[in-house]
Amino acid sequence: MTSVDCLLLDAKHAILDEQHRKFRALHDEGRLEEAMRQFHVTLNCASDVLNDALHLLDDILESHRQMVLHPPSQPSTN
Repeated sequence: MTSVDCLLLDAKHAILDEQHRKFRALHDEGRLEEAMRQFHVTLNCASDVLNDALHLLDDILESHRQMVLHPPSQPSTN
């Protein structure tokens, strides 16, 4: 996982937090129709964050499998 991956995931998580905050504000104000529309936006953001995290985990696991199956050759000490 690179620093770019971390930054992108952090950014998407921040967007999700903001969307959730908007939903809560609309809900608390009693603006239920708008809150329900915002809820769908919030769920889509959450889905994006989870899918991206899952893809990153898959990539990490695949890299680990490759390292186990084909470890880097070590120079001989002879």
